[in-house]
Amino acid sequence: MALTAYAAWWFLPFVLPICCYVALTDLREMRITNKAVMALFFVFVIVGPFALPLTDPWPVGFIGPFAVELPLYVWQFLQLVVVLLLGMVLNMIGAVGAGDAKFAAAAAPFIAAGDIRVLVALFAANLLAAWTTHKIAKFTALRRLAPNWQSWTMGLEFPMGLSLGGTLGLYLILGTVFGS
Repeated sequence: MALTAYAAWWFLPFVLPICCYVALTDLREMRITNKAVMALFFVFVIVGPFALPLTDPWPVGFIGPFAVELPLYVWQFLQLVVVLLLGMVLNMIGAVGAGDAKFAAAAAPFIAAGDIRVLVALFAANLLAAWTTHKIAKFTALRRLAPNWQSWTMGLEFPMGLSLGGTLGLYLILGTVFGS
């Protein structure tokens, strides 16, 4: 993994509770709260400089045709902007919910750019497992454990916060073990 174990250990204790909260509120209310998104954003803003030291060698990247040398913290922060713009477009065409787009944007800086393939595979597996588990619980006696969750009655809509939060949490957990 491109994510360092050092960075994953810094982020994990702050991010994991937010991911659990996002999964729970999306199951219960079918929404990802702005409080959770802002909390995730502030975790990166505050903890990021410790996890991704600004004194490390600055990687060179490209913004259009221009080669730019910036700290890793800044490059990963720029991922937030890119994912937010993409999420806004996807939300406008009805492909994703606004909360899902905002959460994905706030989660983007925690992902090392070299781990995109790992993240896509992890998200796909997590989405399949979450959808299957949700459907099994919905149509069995497990539903009685939380009878008032809105996600049970939403038809084809699925609480993506369950998968989005789960994916970010699992990614950081894997980073602590397999990080570079």
